[in-house]
Amino acid sequence: MPRGSARKPRGDEAATRGKNYITPAGLQRLKDEHRFLLTRERPAVTEVVAWAASNGDRSENADYQYGKRRLRQIDGRIRFLAKRIEAAEVVDPEAPRAGQRETRAFFGATVRYANAAGAQRVVSIVGTDEVDLNRNHISWVSPLGRALMKSAAGDSVVLQAPGGTEYLTVLEVCYERIFVEPFREPPGSEASAKGLPRRRT
Repeated sequence: MPRGSARKPRGDEAATRGKNYITPAGLQRLKDEHRFLLTRERPAVTEVVAWAASNGDRSENADYQYGKRRLRQIDGRIRFLAKRIEAAEVVDPEAPRAGQRETRAFFGATVRYANAAGAQRVVSIVGTDEVDLNRNHISWVSPLGRALMKSAAGDSVVLQAPGGTEYLTVLEVCYERIFVEPFREPPGSEASAKGLPRRRT
């Protein structure tokens, strides 16, 4: 075990239910996807369903059955996104901070740490809708995110992972811009196939 006090995350540090902490870029991505589904993809699929319905027996009409199923998926995703956007609490990692919030890891922090073997890793603590393991963006409610929360450079923390307990040493905590991959229209979408124009809001 490394020297110094090892802090375990307490039970009351678990995620607050209903809170959706998110960066400005992460919220924009949710809004862009919501807008795309509502104003472009859903109308395009609705048009396909209407065309398929005009072609006779709906019970044996593959285009109609697929379109209806796709509409249900789109509507479910639209409802989910609307709830996430409504519950969003935006935290800007680049916003000025004072006191402990400048030196300790909270939501939006980028943390460099080392494991017991000395291997170093840098992670950024983001919202559950922004997790991107390829960019080392971890959720604030993940085991690692919770272990690092409120830590400062020089602290030892305990990570309770599915594979066992790990002891980590925090080397640096900073706040900088976190790049979130923007929403991109998925290839093969019905809106793309129909060449519908993008709507500006």
